[in-house]
Amino acid sequence: MAEMMSGFRVEPSPEHPGWLTWDLTDQTRFNAMAIGKLVARLEDGPDGKSRARLRMFPERKHSNLLDAVHGGATLALIDVALFTGMRLILDGNAAGSVTLDLSTQFIGAGRLGEPLDAVVEVLRETRRLVFLRGLVEQGDDTIAAFNGTIRKPSR
Repeated sequence: MAEMMSGFRVEPSPEHPGWLTWDLTDQTRFNAMAIGKLVARLEDGPDGKSRARLRMFPERKHSNLLDAVHGGATLALIDVALFTGMRLILDGNAAGSVTLDLSTQFIGAGRLGEPLDAVVEVLRETRRLVFLRGLVEQGDDTIAAFNGTIRKPSR
């Protein structure tokens, strides 16, 4: 049974066992139009802390003139991953939340045709803010590192 949460459809992915679909119900919005298909899962890191992994499937529309994943596509994945982490790790309602800041260090270039993952962990949660960090990974390669802050919705 699908879980409907503030415009998202989340259910076990039939094509990707062990993953959840991470789809907007309105496929004309940014995530669906710019990024495309996304899947997510919650996993334990080597330190025992929970991490959320959000996966995209880069294709030609995500490429730059070097036939690598465009930095803007990587940034879009990271931004969505912040909210995925808030939802999966904290069981928080991300609807109405906003990104306050996002700092990214590009380390390598993403490749087309291979899954690209943003792995995010929560550093701290306060009454109004969630502080997160993570890595973008592709296979054994680190593509980017990031830190971000989300402001929770007003009550």
